[in-house]
Amino acid sequence: MVVYLNEEEALSGSHRFSDFVDKTFALLGNSHMKKLSLCHIPTPDRYDAYQRWIWTAMERGLLELHLHAYTGGVDIETDLFTSNTLVKLTLSGGYALEAKRVFFPALKSLTLYLTSRLDHPNFCRLIDGCPVLEELFICEADSWDMPCCGVGVESASIKRLVVSVNLPGSKHDHHVAYFKAASLLYLDYSSYVSENYELTDLGSLVEVRLSLRLWDSTKDYDYSDEDDDYYDDDYYDDEPAIFGDITNLVAGISNITTLHLSPDSLEAFHFCCESMPMFNNLLNLSIESNNDKGWQVMPLLLTSCPNLHTLVFKGLVHRVTNKCGDACACIPKTQKHEKKNKRKIVKEEEKLCCLWTCQVKVLEISEYGGSFQELKQMRHLLGKLECLETVKVGVAADNDNNTEFLRANLRTLSRLSPKCNNIQFV
Repeated sequence: MVVYLNEEEALSGSHRFSDFVDKTFALLGNSHMKKLSLCHIPTPDRYDAYQRWIWTAMERGLLELHLHAYTGGVDIETDLFTSNTLVKLTLSGGYALEAKRVFFPALKSLTLYLTSRLDHPNFCRLIDGCPVLEELFICEADSWDMPCCGVGVESASIKRLVVSVNLPGSKHDHHVAYFKAASLLYLDYSSYVSENYELTDLGSLVEVRLSLRLWDSTKDYDYSDEDDDYYDDDYYDDEPAIFGDITNLVAGISNITTLHLSPDSLEAFHFCCESMPMFNNLLNLSIESNNDKGWQVMPLLLTSCPNLHTLVFKGLVHRVTNKCGDACACIPKTQKHEKKNKRKIVKEEEKLCCLWTCQVKVLEISEYGGSFQELKQMRHLLGKLECLETVKVGVAADNDNNTEFLRANLRTLSRLSPKCNNIQFV
């Protein structure tokens, strides 16, 4: 039996809602309950009722428990918070835990969508009390709160970890983020950059998705009056000192096979990583781009992935700087003018180009818009990737009417690899 109780959808008023819930439980009798979802606006005079509902459900063989308080807070206060049957638990909004002991021997999935209600000691007790936990989802989002659950996770059983920490007002509370999870296979980590990272026992990690945001926002600049020869590297030169160091984080994930990087992460890799490790096992690299973030780290990143098989770009448009390097077609003309002649330029680019030695066999592009910059980038990629066999291109939705024109333009591009016979449109 599944019970879904939502105060907004039930009778208005906390007491009327409480009466409604009590009557519902009474009608259920001693029936087994598989799932309870309780969403409500907490009032202090009903805290005993909330505790009673939770314990009543758990005593009936509950498998899933989802608790959400819209405003205020509700503490689950008990000496022992336990269930032998519960496999999925969600604490959301104002719900938190105040327990001396926690023991969920069957819990496989835990979700914490919290603000400031759950402190770190109770979070650690909760994790320690879940010996077979496999999935952990953490979301902390409150402008001025200090990081708590997302600051560090230690578990021998967790296989999938998703952490999202969006606390823009707590810069100097982001001292250290640590992860210790010997069984972890998948990590999705989104946060502002911390001062340091400690990663241990991550030998099983296979796939990582990173969204690392810099604290120091870039200044606004109007480029509308600049000509095409202007490259905005000065955009970064006058910035305050960058806060944070992701060197240990990057080194700690260097044995993975699949890596996904957001546009912000590319800049974090460039500004906050003192040394780039070799990603010898990396087979799949996915890059998301937007026109506000640069590709400065791309040449170093690609040369650090000697066995890369599949390269995926979600969008090709990015902020052009004179540090994009040879991974990008937007090489500043000011650098080219230092060479004596065009033939010498081509030879030197071919000799040093990070794409020239890249072992990528599959190139996938999504949200292709067909702009001049994107077409130029495609020509650059196809003309430099010597081992390329398969190219897949997905056209952006707002260009559906020009799909055939865009396809025709791409088909005319020359390809360095003799094995790359055609372009697949998906």
